[in-house]
Amino acid sequence: MERELTTAMRRPRADSLRNREKLIAAAAVVFRETGGGGTLEAVARRAGVGIGTLYRHFPTREALFEAVYRREIEQLAKLSEELEGAEDPVAALRSFLHGMVGMVATKKGMIAALAVAIDGSSEIACFSLASLSTAIERLHGPAVASGRLRDDISADDILQTVIGMCLARREERWEPAVIRLIDVFVDGLRAGD
Repeated sequence: MERELTTAMRRPRADSLRNREKLIAAAAVVFRETGGGGTLEAVARRAGVGIGTLYRHFPTREALFEAVYRREIEQLAKLSEELEGAEDPVAALRSFLHGMVGMVATKKGMIAALAVAIDGSSEIACFSLASLSTAIERLHGPAVASGRLRDDISADDILQTVIGMCLARREERWEPAVIRLIDVFVDGLRAGD
């Protein structure tokens, strides 16, 4: 009985889980709109919770940034799974890369604050690279196997190229320009076209 009570006490309440989800969603919007400069108060306001609730879930700004970033990576992995097995594997890869640009747009505004958390050896950096590499390979492999994509470019090459394109842009509305470059890049990867 005591063991069941202890387990039940440790399980987060449903309203606590909802608040956490609302905070992550609100933070993603605020960070995207402000280039990472939004205040934690703005995040709490957008989520419809008090600042104390935000701090209970995310004791530091970096913890909130990391949660948003991790969520974006998980959503990309899910998108890759949904696109796997598509009739047109090159179009599936292109769709995934467009989604990745959207994720980087959220992350790009957070880079300064994540600098401490995301060094080459941090857990979140390892998680990110492994997840994104797996997601791209899930779509890249079938596109190559279909004979519609060149086989001399690896999934890691694609990942590094897309990240480089995103980070190289400095203007305010850089996403459309990078999407256009992604399309040119993917078109250049087509085999025999």
